[in-house]
Order: sequence, then C-alpha cells, then structure tokens
Amino acid sequence: MTKAEKQHLVAQMTEGFKAASAIIVCDYKGMTVKEIETVRNMARENDAQVKVVKNTLATIALANAEQEALEFVDMNLVIWGNDQIATCKIADKSATAFKEKFVVKTGLLEGKVASVDTITAMAKLPSKEELLGMLLNVWMAPARSITIGLDRLATKKQEEA
Repeated sequence: MTKAEKQHLVAQMTEGFKAASAIIVCDYKGMTVKEIETVRNMARENDAQVKVVKNTLATIALANAEQEALEFVDMNLVIWGNDQIATCKIADKSATAFKEKFVVKTGLLEGKVASVDTITAMAKLPSKEELLGMLLNVWMAPARSITIGLDRLATKKQEEA
C-alpha cells in the first residue's frame, strides 16, 4: 500500500469516525473471506461500515476524528455507523454466528469507550422502529378500547330494540 493510498484510507476513516455514533473493534482471526463478506452485508443493510485496517492507520484516524483512543492489538476489524443499536447488533450477531473466530474487543459509543458488556447489552435493545411500534401500540390502546366498547354497546342496543 502506497503512502498516498494510506493517506486516502485514513481520510475516509476519519470522516466516517467523525459522523459515527458507534465504533466497534473486533477480532476476526480465522475467518474466511466469505464469512467477512457476511459481516459486511449485514453492515450494508444497516447503513454501517466495516473495514479491516492496520492498527496504526486506525489509531491515526481515531485521533484525527477527535475520538477517545482505543487499543488496537493483533488483527482488527472495525465496524462503525450512525445507529448505535444497529451497529452493536451487527457485532453481536457476527460474534454469535462465528463463535470462535469473531470476538468483540471494545468500542466507542457516543465518543466514550465502551466495554464488551455494554456493547452486548446495547445489542439486546429493540431497534428504533420496534420502539416506535411499541409506543404507537400504547397510544392506540385507549382508542381501541373505546371503539370496542362503543361497538358492543351498539350491538346490545340493537338486540334490545
């Protein structure tokens, strides 16, 4: 990789890291290209990015993005995106699907260093769409109850008449 290519990669990652609300570092030792492509496809579906990158380049990109420093050792795959829950779910699903080969190491959530437990807990939360559906269901419950009650009252009045 030439110096210009490295600078371009660092610039791309810096831009992505600045906009990202979640950055997760994972170990992918032993994964095949097909398995890594599965992770990339999951990320693409959730508007997230996945990049296998050299540790020094990732460290420079994080510093340029004015994010907290993370420790990059061994082989690393970085997942980042704007939706914290979706990004955490990608990492958690990948860790579950590829048990021994894919391990979540650490990450940043809203610019703060997060532990593996925090990332796993975030992955268990419902998505934004699911939460909105739950909220809508709660809001609609009183209207539904009134409608059912009025319908039964009308049926009862018709039977009496």
